[in-house]
Amino acid sequence: MLYLDTRDKNFKVDFKSAVMGGMNAATGGLYVPESFPKIEFEKFSENPDFRKVAFEMISPYVGDEIPESDLRRLIDDAYPFDPRLEKIDDKSYVLELFHGPTCAFKDFGARFMARAMSYFNRGSEGRLHILVATSGDTGSAVGSAFHNVEGLDVTILYPEGKISPLQEKQLSTFTGNVRALRVKGTFDDCQKLVKTAFTDSSLRNKFRLSSANSINISRLLPQSFYYAHAALQARRENPGKKIIAVVPSGNFGNLTSGLIAREMGAPIEGFVATTNSNHTIPDWIATSRYEPRPSVETFANAMDVGAPSNYERISYMYSLEEVRKLFASFWLDNDGIISAIRECHEKCSYTIDPHGAVAYKAWQEIVAGGLSKISRDADIKKPGLTPNVPDWADCVSDCVGMILETASPAKFGQTVKLATGKEPALPERLERVMELPDNSVPMENDYGKFSAWLEENLH
Repeated sequence: MLYLDTRDKNFKVDFKSAVMGGMNAATGGLYVPESFPKIEFEKFSENPDFRKVAFEMISPYVGDEIPESDLRRLIDDAYPFDPRLEKIDDKSYVLELFHGPTCAFKDFGARFMARAMSYFNRGSEGRLHILVATSGDTGSAVGSAFHNVEGLDVTILYPEGKISPLQEKQLSTFTGNVRALRVKGTFDDCQKLVKTAFTDSSLRNKFRLSSANSINISRLLPQSFYYAHAALQARRENPGKKIIAVVPSGNFGNLTSGLIAREMGAPIEGFVATTNSNHTIPDWIATSRYEPRPSVETFANAMDVGAPSNYERISYMYSLEEVRKLFASFWLDNDGIISAIRECHEKCSYTIDPHGAVAYKAWQEIVAGGLSKISRDADIKKPGLTPNVPDWADCVSDCVGMILETASPAKFGQTVKLATGKEPALPERLERVMELPDNSVPMENDYGKFSAWLEENLH
């Protein structure tokens, strides 16, 4: 399998190069597979093992670059945990993706990526330096996945004061080969610093750099595993029903992974792209204009992204007309997030996190007939469904929703308590983190100062 550059279709690399390079430094383009092989999902048993699904799906992308026996061991080591699909009402499932070590969906991508990079880095001269920007959960998942991995260093950039206290603890307490920089700015500022570093020829001549954000294809491909695994289960439990994936989205890597699963044959009919007040993609779908903007701080902070990187992959894979046929889109402000958490708790007896709550509310509006009521001239500045009607809208009565719950509600205890009156219990693995000292380093939102710090601290 070869991987193409979104900005130069004539540029092609193998899997190892795509993983280790992260992106094409010459163009700033992202890598996408040259094709999406179809998987015969029907061959899986009534209750397929998640790791078997993962192996079948990743094998064609890896080819012979990792021998089959090594690839199986890599997957088994990456996933000592499973995604879990919970039914909350007759039309809705919640896909719980927080049962890994850092209690967020990023564990699925980060743990595979760390092991793949470690495998490819064997025998290489010098260390591979991973740069990653985070709006909340990516950094902790990457830090956990790469901590003490031989030959690899990780530098995490996060926006100071714009993530939850628990999320910051998960980022700022690493030692050894993982370090965190708290940037005086937004997630978009952090992401810009990282992207600029990748295109800085002077820096790249001195250090081997790679990315662990969703700009790296080895983060996205593994996230497709849980879409297929869960959709198979939902279909078995709902014969004849169509599956709609309802995805809380920030940088849009997770939704892109769902698209990959669908392209490979996973039984997913369509998607609902849901965001908070950073609704750049819903606006693009509604108006045809892609207008990145500064991010806005919200209760669903992992979605606080005004210039989502994976817009580039989505618009490379599909025309806007194709996106409109496949996607419904929706956004919610802070008041709506609190209301949605409360509604889910009261109606379904299920405690959902702020990000999942946005997806929950979107699906409830769709089930209530919201798509049939959309006006073409609806005000996109108001929360709710945005003016686009996908091809699957006419068969909503024959659909079930698969709401992605991307993080444990315990990571957002204050917000959940505001909505429900009760703070969710903290898992033991998160309690231990709260006892650790803060080792983060302050950093100005200035590329010159950031690059100077890298030159002084990377070895």
